[in-house]
Amino acid sequence: MDLPTLEKFDSKGMHKVYDMWPQIARESFESDQNQVEFDGINHIVFAGMGGSGAIGDIIASILSKTNIHTSVIKGYLLPKTVDSKTLVISTSVSGNTQEILSTLKLSNDIGCKIVAFSSGGKIKDYAIKNKIEFREISQIHSPRASFVSFLFSMLKVLSPIIPLKTDDVYESIKELEIQSKKISSENLNQDNPALSMAEWIIGIPLIYYPSGLQAAAIRFKNSLQENVKMHAITEDVIEACHNGIVAWEKSSNVQPILLEGKDDYVKTKERWNVIKDYFDENKIDFKEVNSVNGSILSKLVNLIYFLDYTSIYKAVISNIDPSPVKSIDFIKKKINE
Repeated sequence: MDLPTLEKFDSKGMHKVYDMWPQIARESFESDQNQVEFDGINHIVFAGMGGSGAIGDIIASILSKTNIHTSVIKGYLLPKTVDSKTLVISTSVSGNTQEILSTLKLSNDIGCKIVAFSSGGKIKDYAIKNKIEFREISQIHSPRASFVSFLFSMLKVLSPIIPLKTDDVYESIKELEIQSKKISSENLNQDNPALSMAEWIIGIPLIYYPSGLQAAAIRFKNSLQENVKMHAITEDVIEACHNGIVAWEKSSNVQPILLEGKDDYVKTKERWNVIKDYFDENKIDFKEVNSVNGSILSKLVNLIYFLDYTSIYKAVISNIDPSPVKSIDFIKKKINE
């Protein structure tokens, strides 16, 4: 891998945006976006698809430590439990996602509290017309590459609602800066762990995750599918020990990747050790990806940064341009006809 090869296949420069992720995260959190405040909330619903849905997964992980009931919706309908004390956070980077426009309209009809985020489009038009709290965030390259600009802008806007310390936000950005030096396009050598991971992947990745890191696993699966145009699988490591582990009794081209948290629950750590023993005894090659220390935000954002960049490198190694998503374009064209 060298820079000319990277630029040849990543013709739209996705890697250049990822090289700037730490800077984009900092600028987004320090932007002049106005914060929102809502009283009497007992339920928060995040509505988002794809990369926008991953943002909901992360914020839901943060809120899992609170007494606020949280739901992440990736579809057209809202939970039956929503009411006037529910805050619906609707996110669509493009601003034209059909599913999110549907949930936005439903939440408005029900009388929920609402805040919407997009780069414009139908979401913006509907929010302004119906006097719904709306914040516009620019899309950078593509919805998936815009992940940190949306996440950190939303953390700024929602800071009165999300119990996250400012120090934790800056800690996560600092870790991004450290990570960038290791995995960015300025370090295309054998010391780049994301590039090494990309070279190791030759089959179908099976991504094991513990409670709390599901957002990173799903995001990695989605990034491999979109950027590399390849299949990928995710499994909860505890649940897999009751079913999925049996599939390893038959040889295949599936490759296990273990996403491990620095402070996973003690029983989860025991299970990781058992799984690794099983793989060793059965001569199944696997990779471990460990989170950084710190808050759940630092863990998830830095795992996503590392794994997203792995998918970009894997695309280039496979002589694939990571940017085009022709199949998604086909689906959107059909449903908009």
